[in-house]
Amino acid sequence: MWRKWTVMGILGGLIFLIAAAALAQEHEAAAAADTSGRALGLLAAGFGIAIASAAGAIAQARTAASALEGISRNPGAADRMFVPMILGLVLIESLVIYTLVVSIIMLFTKL
Repeated sequence: MWRKWTVMGILGGLIFLIAAAALAQEHEAAAAADTSGRALGLLAAGFGIAIASAAGAIAQARTAASALEGISRNPGAADRMFVPMILGLVLIESLVIYTLVVSIIMLFTKL
């Protein structure tokens, strides 16, 4: 346990050092760093949509499984479960679409 926290602390410190070095650039080097900032923006957009789509798929699968389990236990309640299930699926999907919109904005804005 102690080793895991030590490794995480070292990695976190390295990330802060890299971020500090990246933000401490001179104005002349800003034009050269524009391409690296663009690359990091593309990487962030890709990771954001990948994580959101995976989490959305897992949430939708769990929602559908729970609804089907509830319907199989009580078939008479299928009509009462359908609308809340669809509403939940729509809200989950809207979060994934929101992440897609943010990723597209990140792709097409100048950093």
